[in-house]
Amino acid sequence: MASVPLFNPCRHYHRMSFEKVLVVEDDPVVRNLLQSIFARHKLPLMMAGSLAEAQAHLEKEPVDLMLLDLRLPDGDGLKFLEQVGTLPQRPLVVMMTGFGTIESAVSCMRAGAFDYVMKPFSPSQIDVILRKAQTYQQLVKVNNLLSDDPEDDDGMLIGRSAAMLRLRQLIDRVAPTDATVLVTGESGTGKEMISREFYRRSPRRGQPYIKVNCAAVSENLIESEFFGHERGAFTGATERREGRFELANNGTLLLDEVSEIPGPLQAKLLRVLQEREFERVGGSRTIKVNVRIIATSNRDLLANVAKGEFRQDLYYRLNVFPVHVPSLRERIDDVPLLADHFLKRFARKHGVKVTGFSDSARASLLSYRWPGNVRELQNTVERAVILSESGRAVTAAALGLSGETGAGESVPPWESEVLDVPAGAVAGDGAGQGPQVFTDDAGQVLRLDALEKQAIRVALRQTAGNRTQAATALGISIRTLRNKLQEYREAGEPIDVEAESAEA
Repeated sequence: MASVPLFNPCRHYHRMSFEKVLVVEDDPVVRNLLQSIFARHKLPLMMAGSLAEAQAHLEKEPVDLMLLDLRLPDGDGLKFLEQVGTLPQRPLVVMMTGFGTIESAVSCMRAGAFDYVMKPFSPSQIDVILRKAQTYQQLVKVNNLLSDDPEDDDGMLIGRSAAMLRLRQLIDRVAPTDATVLVTGESGTGKEMISREFYRRSPRRGQPYIKVNCAAVSENLIESEFFGHERGAFTGATERREGRFELANNGTLLLDEVSEIPGPLQAKLLRVLQEREFERVGGSRTIKVNVRIIATSNRDLLANVAKGEFRQDLYYRLNVFPVHVPSLRERIDDVPLLADHFLKRFARKHGVKVTGFSDSARASLLSYRWPGNVRELQNTVERAVILSESGRAVTAAALGLSGETGAGESVPPWESEVLDVPAGAVAGDGAGQGPQVFTDDAGQVLRLDALEKQAIRVALRQTAGNRTQAATALGISIRTLRNKLQEYREAGEPIDVEAESAEA
């Protein structure tokens, strides 16, 4: 197989650029110098010779970067800097002066200036300031999108099984390359954590790592999430916004649950992956990016391709390096190691001193099938730690994986409570009267799977088919709801609710 070249940060190096720059300077010599510097960087530039002109520019439209003279014919640049700091869309401000002192520099920085430069300055000085400002701008905008939460998926790579050994070797081999990776596996296996591990071990680890959950974003907003939008592009677009591709520039973008991307957007995504360029929604300027793509899916994408639900060319573009994360059933020997790891972590977190797992608890852990994989194991152990008595071992009953307990073990009070269910109680009857059950027309209690389906149907009806609101009412994620609806469709039993496909 041909080798994949390593990422070279000096090649195809594109930073997010400032789209609106304002220079507030009355000296024509300095204005001409800045004009030539910004022209070389191909950055658009507006000029103002006074504070009044600058104010007029800012009232008309916001700017990304401002170079502001400290002394101007109609006022003090420092006071104007303080006014700029109150704007809803505050630009980065670089103060300029030919009468600089340490005191004035400190005053400017305290007032909110990004940087301070003395006149006369050289083009190289402005170049350095621009690089710093562009880097800072990107870091600020990605700060709230960083998905690096080590504790959230802690332990997913623990294990000595052959499956985990192969997975770790694969990560070691592929992570240093710039290859696109498609991570597949069941829900709860740790696909996001594996994706993050590719990023952490790559040359891009010092650059942004941005995640977009394709299943959680409304269909009418996902294009804006990917590519951003211009001001006025649609109702509610009151300001320009950079999309995830732009914010991930020079870094890594995780397309979580990529199978959920709607068909019309798949073609646009394919173009970005091929050409590394796009336009914002409502915009015409082509933006170039250099992003490594990692995608995840818990579905069989080839099966989706066969059904016409996923583009074949997009599948092959994403499937450059396929990585399958094994289910916990395929690595059952790793369960004790994982369980002990989670036990120590949650015992510290909740301040419970447990002595480990009882023999019957360990037997219960090994005999259970773990349909929710490592995520289910993690949640089960945390619940068991909370329910356990300090100074004792975690029991099988505390794990709650079966109705049986080990010999001599006591059942916690929450397990042994008998709940009185009013005869004939049905959903919606006697709200607040205690536990209730759903029954069918013949008065028979519904099976749990039928009860689940009926609850989803009721939630969709009450929300006029709005999946986002229905998921909130059910206490589940929009991804879980979509997966359930897809299961019902594939089983030939779709939920028929008027406008059920509507989105928030």
